[in-house]
Amino acid sequence: MSHRPVNTGLARLITSQVCLHASMAGLRMAAPLLALQQGYSAAAVGLLLSLFALTQLFLALPAGRFADRHGLKRPMRWCVAAAVLGTVLATAWPLFPVLCLAALLTGGATGAATIALQRHVGRATHDTAQLRQVFSWLAIGPAVSNFIGPFAAGLLIDHAGASAGSLTGFRAAFALTAALPLLAWLWVRRTPELPAAAPIAGAARQRTWDLLREPTMRRLMLVNWLLASCWDVHTFVVPLLGHERGLSASAIGGILGAFAVAAALIRLGLPRLTARTHEGVVITVAMAITAVLFALYPLMPSAPTMGLCSVLLGLALGSVQPMIMSMLHQTTPAHRQGEALGLRLMAINASSVFMPLLFGWAGALVGVSGLFWAVGAMVGGGARQAWALRPAAPHGRH
Repeated sequence: MSHRPVNTGLARLITSQVCLHASMAGLRMAAPLLALQQGYSAAAVGLLLSLFALTQLFLALPAGRFADRHGLKRPMRWCVAAAVLGTVLATAWPLFPVLCLAALLTGGATGAATIALQRHVGRATHDTAQLRQVFSWLAIGPAVSNFIGPFAAGLLIDHAGASAGSLTGFRAAFALTAALPLLAWLWVRRTPELPAAAPIAGAARQRTWDLLREPTMRRLMLVNWLLASCWDVHTFVVPLLGHERGLSASAIGGILGAFAVAAALIRLGLPRLTARTHEGVVITVAMAITAVLFALYPLMPSAPTMGLCSVLLGLALGSVQPMIMSMLHQTTPAHRQGEALGLRLMAINASSVFMPLLFGWAGALVGVSGLFWAVGAMVGGGARQAWALRPAAPHGRH
């Protein structure tokens, strides 16, 4: 297969992912604002936000198995339909219970679509270098959509109504989030399906948890969970730490934004930077750097120094996902790759649902700085598991 068709096809799939993810990101920003405007409490808003991850937690494994059986386009059709249904309902009836239903539908649709897309691009590659390249580019999509979706929705909320924040403005924002999944389907519908991967002849029916009998898979899931927790704790704790330091909201937002930009930028150059380095080595170095930065972060006295830590942390954590995805596809049999991706997504969303609750409790017990240091120690200890990936990783594709 020539490089040009691969690049063109990958660009279409990334654009499709951006459109669908931007729909969820826009709704995730606009729905809580409307709930607060309607007088709902911060606790109710927290519940609303958790629903975006809750559906993904329960649907990830079935979605992965569905993608293994049906490929790319059939799962994408269902995901687009679910996302459009949820956002159209929110546009027509912008009430809190309907917003909760929309959060469930769009969150689940985005998660299931991500699994189908990741499985497809992984199976379309021919070697490890190409795996790293496509997953580095695919990982940039959510960073782009996390900017486009909320920014566009915010503009509509402020300027589409008779007054800023009017119900007309919110309806316009929800209508935009309903149109974006349709664009996602337009980009993906002409993508040719790959041949189905046949299961191994004579092999007994396997359960999802049997995947974890492979030591490399167990280590990957543990490392993946530890690093996902680092993303969550950074997002959760930086506002608290900034408040302790007396920083403004814009300064705190800038620190978090610097992290996201750095995580996206490192993925652009990652295939070239790591061309001669094994995935296990890259993950181990990233975990060691993360542990050091988590130790230093609470000691930073000002916004610029916290911003520097945030950029370095973004570079370290941003380098990890393409490496994990590459190893996941090398380790898992082709007919179970969607299932493995679902298992990974389930672990990430379990972290997003439950870890903030644990962080809040732990932060009250040991303080914000203590929370940073505890998580940094966990990641530093987990680097040994990442190093063990290096000799255990297979060199060929399954």
